[in-house]
Amino acid sequence: MTVESIIAAAVSKALKSLYGAEVEPGTIVPQQTRKEFEGNLTVVVFPFLKASRKAPEATAVEIGEWLVANEAAVSRFNVVKGFLNLTIDPSFWLSVLHGIAADPDFGIRKADENSDLVMVEYSSPNTNKPLHLGHVRNNLLGYSLACILEANGHKVVKTNIVNDRGIHICKSMLAWQKWGDGATPESSGKKGDHLIGDFYVAFDKHFREEVKALMEKGMSEDEAKANSPLMLEAREMLRKWEAGDPEVRELWKKMNGWVYEGFDETYRRLGVGFDKIYYESDTYLEGKDLVLGGIEKGIMYRKDDGSVWADLTGDGLDHKLLLRADGTSVYMTQDIGTAKLRYQDFPIDKMIYVVGNEQNYHFQVLSLLLDKLGFKWGKDLTHFSYGMVELPEGKMKSREGTVVDADDLLDKMVEDAREMSADRFADMPAEEAAEVSRMVGLGALKYFLLKVDPKKNMLFNPKESIDFNGNTGPFLQYTYARIRSVIRKAGGVEMDSMPQAVPNEKESTLIQKVADFPSVVAEAGRTYSPALIANYCYDLAKEYNQFYHDYSILREEDAQVRGLRLLLSAVVARTLKAGVGLLGMEMPERM
Repeated sequence: MTVESIIAAAVSKALKSLYGAEVEPGTIVPQQTRKEFEGNLTVVVFPFLKASRKAPEATAVEIGEWLVANEAAVSRFNVVKGFLNLTIDPSFWLSVLHGIAADPDFGIRKADENSDLVMVEYSSPNTNKPLHLGHVRNNLLGYSLACILEANGHKVVKTNIVNDRGIHICKSMLAWQKWGDGATPESSGKKGDHLIGDFYVAFDKHFREEVKALMEKGMSEDEAKANSPLMLEAREMLRKWEAGDPEVRELWKKMNGWVYEGFDETYRRLGVGFDKIYYESDTYLEGKDLVLGGIEKGIMYRKDDGSVWADLTGDGLDHKLLLRADGTSVYMTQDIGTAKLRYQDFPIDKMIYVVGNEQNYHFQVLSLLLDKLGFKWGKDLTHFSYGMVELPEGKMKSREGTVVDADDLLDKMVEDAREMSADRFADMPAEEAAEVSRMVGLGALKYFLLKVDPKKNMLFNPKESIDFNGNTGPFLQYTYARIRSVIRKAGGVEMDSMPQAVPNEKESTLIQKVADFPSVVAEAGRTYSPALIANYCYDLAKEYNQFYHDYSILREEDAQVRGLRLLLSAVVARTLKAGVGLLGMEMPERM
């Protein structure tokens, strides 16, 4: 039971005793007292004035006096207008510490047979290019969200939809046929996803040249793009693919196989994974069948050119293309089919799509179409819409080969961590130093990308992310390693030990901060915000470092006080590790 719930229950009893009012404890929400005022928790009394029939200050004083007399957890109070600030008795904080230490899963709820099943979709790569910085944020957000939902007692299925077919895939395939000279990952010495990405860029380069030449002959830009021989060949290849042409299908399987091996390596390095992977090549036919069935039901309509559309003007939107005139499908068609298959495969209670905010309209339309097609869960889909990652140089463009490649980024982060930490790791064996550099580099990346409100666009600064001071991953990792060093020097800590020293004010504040962890995890799950976890961990680490600076631990002569501080340190370390674990970060034992 948290201190907030204890105080809420006590205030409920006070209102009953003082005013005869029946107020459910769940409607009373004590907040942390603002730093400029004395106290630990604050109760707003304005909602109780109707029952008390007294001024706010008088009501707060009466409730405060009742709590001091009847609730052992409250030692004193003060009133600021209608705000009742309560100071929690230090002996109560000691019992809170003991309770936290005795619970190895403190703050984490486990799923049971009655738990909801939530499916989280993230990553969604195209097989015509390697993963880039935007994919990194997507994967880290999706994986962290899945971890946070699991920590809130949900069953979670992590899923990925691979966009493995379509015109963009054919562009890479055609370019490989024309200019590849039979290149393979082995012959080129490149990861498969990088090799195929090079041909996507090559296609765009030649396509631009063709468009320029056609425009010089008098065509408009749109006419030139439509009549480019390369684009016409790519569209013909797509039609052959959809018709099941054996030669095109064989090339497609081979090149996609190279890409999947590359993706898997990047996912492994990022520390993310999936319980189920869907492929657009398997799901788009389901979508086409549903769309064609929608024509018979009057939900969709066919134009004279053979293309199929949905009229959403009655819903305040516009007309949405679902099948092109040549019969090929679009992303929306695939998403409709994928959604149907997922609900067939799993008893999903909630479906969450982790996709950037440039696709807000897409998911608004998808939800509407699924609902119109008769799927009761259509309107309940959740689009976890997040902002874009930008660089000091501006936005990334994959067609022009100017993206920040995920693998290059991971290499750079680890190398920067190694260079910036050379002095710290000087006494480590080379293998351990390399492993800690990996943890610090990836921890810096993950924390920097996840500490920002997901809804906001952000600027990624690699150098700033590896700073060992400030709101960074390495600062949290260093704090954890510092605590582990103290504990090793102390010969370890028994987490079920019960030191009886009464915490001082600073220790009480730190215990309260640890005790907030369950409510932070719950709020992060409710609002889908890994940033809440990240910034809580930073505040906890900052609070601990201030405590570490102000008070001796190992040199403390009073055995009970020393035991209290060691136990408190161990609990902080465990909570930090659990918190950053929800962000996908690892903690080194020493730095």
